[in-house]
Amino acid sequence: MLWLAAAALSALFAGLTSILAKLGIRKTDSDVATALRTVIVLGFSWIMVFVVGSQGTIASIGAKSAVFLVLSGLSTGASWLCYFKALQAGDVNKVVPVDKSSTVITVLLAVICFSETRNLVIKLAATAVLGAGILLMIEKKSADPKKSRKSWLPYAVGSALFAALTSILAKVGITGVESNLGTAVRTGAVLVTAWLAVFLKGKASLLKDIDKKELGFIALSGLATGGSWLCYYYAVQNGPVSVVAPVDKLSVLVSVILSYFIFGEKLSRRALLGLILLSAGTLALAIWG
Repeated sequence: MLWLAAAALSALFAGLTSILAKLGIRKTDSDVATALRTVIVLGFSWIMVFVVGSQGTIASIGAKSAVFLVLSGLSTGASWLCYFKALQAGDVNKVVPVDKSSTVITVLLAVICFSETRNLVIKLAATAVLGAGILLMIEKKSADPKKSRKSWLPYAVGSALFAALTSILAKVGITGVESNLGTAVRTGAVLVTAWLAVFLKGKASLLKDIDKKELGFIALSGLATGGSWLCYYYAVQNGPVSVVAPVDKLSVLVSVILSYFIFGEKLSRRALLGLILLSAGTLALAIWG
């Protein structure tokens, strides 16, 4: 049952990523932080490639696959830039659920683009429940009255949209390519996107002024992302995906619980109901979708 422990660790590390990233961007610019943590994630991606021994198949990647893998990486980069900007401006327990709405968009795009109509009624019903949960968790009242109530929301929505687009592009690009190698190629494109954002926005000068403590949290968030990917890969390889996937997706619970203890971000009854619906919809999609 080591695979089950690995799936649980995958969710734990994914949840930790949001918390550690939040701790790393209190004073540090979110674009700079994203670029730095992507370096760590890229290292983990290539470790995975060499662990499974797929580095020798790089030359066999077709042109179409390469293009879509790069496009999915660029989309991931845009999603991360939006996500960490949202985290810097808003509460974890509000940003994470909106980001998870990418599941809703991905399901709808998969039905339209790939005709994935198996158990369509259940799939759409679960998606509706998940969406309702997300709406309930988006509260008008901010935990910090000094923050703009809506400043984080456009970035969180952008993160979800780009994350959904990532899944669709990656599905096309990963065809015939070993999954870990595909992930490493995509992460290279993410790195390019993140650092382009830093230099095009004229933020390179901010690198020398990064708080050392926050730099540590940024590095740890990158390691947490890499750890999540490694655990998820092991769990999928050794256990049933129908169990691994929902366990991994419930990382939102980890983020919300930790945000309560670390940042004092409390959930109202309305938001708690939303969290329950979000979790129920995610589980239903994973099991029956």
